[in-house]
Amino acid sequence: MAFRWLSPCPLQVGLVFLGWSMMIGLMQTTYRSPGLRELAEAEPKILPSLLQCDFGNLQREIETLEQVGIQALHLDVMDGHFVPNFTYGMPIVQAVRRYSHLPLDVHLMMSNPGDYITQFVDAGADCLTVHAEISADAAPLLQRIRSQGVLAGLAINPGTPLTVVDDCLDHCDLLLIMSVDAGFGGQAFNPVALEKLRSVQETHPELLLEVDGGVNLKTIAECTRAGAQLLVVGSAIFGQEDYRSAVQRLIGAMDR
Repeated sequence: MAFRWLSPCPLQVGLVFLGWSMMIGLMQTTYRSPGLRELAEAEPKILPSLLQCDFGNLQREIETLEQVGIQALHLDVMDGHFVPNFTYGMPIVQAVRRYSHLPLDVHLMMSNPGDYITQFVDAGADCLTVHAEISADAAPLLQRIRSQGVLAGLAINPGTPLTVVDDCLDHCDLLLIMSVDAGFGGQAFNPVALEKLRSVQETHPELLLEVDGGVNLKTIAECTRAGAQLLVVGSAIFGQEDYRSAVQRLIGAMDR
């Protein structure tokens, strides 16, 4: 599925704009790619975290994920400063875009993401998520991301209360609720994420709700019941021999 428009006629543009305005109400941004917004219209979706894929066979990994029905991909960018680990940057996002037309959900675990917004958008990101913990007021940064025509996401760690982001929620399209501390591996799922999901679903039903960290066969149903629409999954897919059966088991576990 391609998410970028190729030379649309004026009538197509008008119809698309009308549909979006009905769907997202008061939002003022015209998105370059409606991909992640479209995902929210149906049942919750699984987003594989490519951090755990085989980068030596990146094209094959992406093709396999597409063949098993994955509808979006999640990329974790770590700067070694905001979080202690260091992963990858624009070249990997660009490579993934070259191999796939799926929406790219890019999580910027960075101290200074504002310096790289345009570069990540040019690399192919459809959604850029920044952390609330980097600034006392993330609204201007979220507005800058929206102005690039992509979805603006805000992420919060387990220890960050929702009150910290109350004033920013009207400026973002997606709230990523971390169920583990960003940048650290081997952590157990923190149930505080479920409380936050339920709360935001009540107060801001228009927001896309995403959860990341420890999402697996044991926790995925709790996440969807709490309101998560986008579920970032790592080892529960990439740690399995058969991606298709792993994804099918996760989908089946949502209804338990």
